[in-house]
Amino acid sequence: MTNEAGAGPVGLWLGDRRRTPGLTLHSHGGTSFRFDPGALCLELLLTGGPGWLARFEVLHEPADLARWAVLSRLPDGLDLTVDEDELAAARTVRDALHVIAADRAHGRTPDPARLAQVSAAAAVPPLGVRFTPDGGRAWAPGATGGQLLSTVARDAVELFGGPHGDRVRECATDNCALLFVDTSRPGRRRWCSMERCGNRHKVRTHRARPADPNAGT
Repeated sequence: MTNEAGAGPVGLWLGDRRRTPGLTLHSHGGTSFRFDPGALCLELLLTGGPGWLARFEVLHEPADLARWAVLSRLPDGLDLTVDEDELAAARTVRDALHVIAADRAHGRTPDPARLAQVSAAAAVPPLGVRFTPDGGRAWAPGATGGQLLSTVARDAVELFGGPHGDRVRECATDNCALLFVDTSRPGRRRWCSMERCGNRHKVRTHRARPADPNAGT
């Protein structure tokens, strides 16, 4: 995704899941790259958003939210049922999270009304887990869209209200509005992806260097 005036917007591809963290984003130019925002709640932001972000909407029907859950950083094996009301609630909470995340990234005080929307979703019981017969971990049967949304909302409360809340960033490229949490030890992550914006910055920096007058002599 880019900002409203930016070129080359990208959108979430609801395709095959990979084992590496993050999701595959596709640009209108046909290129794709992996983007790991660092948290489950920030992965939901890649499905669309309020205002100009509506152009990236991919949650058109309940099955789309279930598909996003499969692609997300949640462990495999979730058998999820989503209805229309739960889909609408997910879009509402996602839009609130967009505003909260952008506010944190730019040092603004979050809107209490948006925080209340996320808190209400977090108050619902989250996805359940259980032991398998051999002592492993599995999702409890009968998972609902409301439970999924609660799990996402609780992740948001932990992120924005926890020690990494001040490490939520927006990509440093002028025309990219992707949001992520910088979990690196030095806390110096600037780009959504080195594969995309990081490499573009390197190219621009290299081209902007003055030519060496002694080159070729």
